[in-house]
Amino acid sequence: MVTTFAEQGADGDPNAEQSDYWNASPAAESWTSLHEDIDRQLAPLSAAAIAALAPQAGERILDVGCGCGDTTLQLAARVAPGGTVVGLDISAPMLAVARRRAAAERVAGVSFIEADAQTRAIDRGAFDAVFSRFGVMFFADPVAAFANLRAALRPGGRLTFLCWRKPTDNPCLMAPYRAAVDLFPVPPEKADPLAPGPFAFADPERVEGILANAGFTDIALTPHDEPIGGHAPDRALHLALQIGPLARLLREQPSVTAQVTEAVRDVLAAHTRPDGVYLGSGTWVVTAQG
Repeated sequence: MVTTFAEQGADGDPNAEQSDYWNASPAAESWTSLHEDIDRQLAPLSAAAIAALAPQAGERILDVGCGCGDTTLQLAARVAPGGTVVGLDISAPMLAVARRRAAAERVAGVSFIEADAQTRAIDRGAFDAVFSRFGVMFFADPVAAFANLRAALRPGGRLTFLCWRKPTDNPCLMAPYRAAVDLFPVPPEKADPLAPGPFAFADPERVEGILANAGFTDIALTPHDEPIGGHAPDRALHLALQIGPLARLLREQPSVTAQVTEAVRDVLAAHTRPDGVYLGSGTWVVTAQG
């Protein structure tokens, strides 16, 4: 089966801000250059989500927000022989990395497409499952996006994705930020908790409502708590300054880089074990039927 992606209307790109962020901003460069470190840090969370999906040999899976391809390649190994996995993302730089990885590792049954899951149509019923690791919290209209993804599933197909719970459940993202935020001369604006972003799906009732309105059934959110990290202190410090909420603020106000670096170094030291720095994470493993 050939999977095609076609434009849905001509009303512009509702996710233009996210597209710019993941293609043209310094953040996109950070995510591509540090993808190996990020994948290592997220490995136990990826494993939990893939276990919940339970991919089988011969299945066709769509990996939404696939980024640099880590989960796409893992899924391809699970659906071999005979299965196929399509990685979908709006970030051209990250997809370039994903394609290089797939070619270097000679992974069969994998393809990557630059597209927006909210605004592009996929062949109806083309997939047995839709999967995502932290790739579905950035839609301007999440109901429309998930309705589009549901249409791509065969009857009875399944959805599994991983999303962050609330900020207080995630020191891995927020401890460096909170250690340094008071050092910035211009305080950050209070974020809209429902706006597209890492914590947009923290509220389980909101997630259930979005999926139900998109036509999904048998919706379940399972909490998963696990320390993540494993990097040496200096590498963990580098990641904290380049990726996540603190990194975005630091790019906007670089004058306090030295002070911020020392504050983050101190907080990471408190979470250092013999095998590296570990900070707690709290996620939802979300499953549903199409």
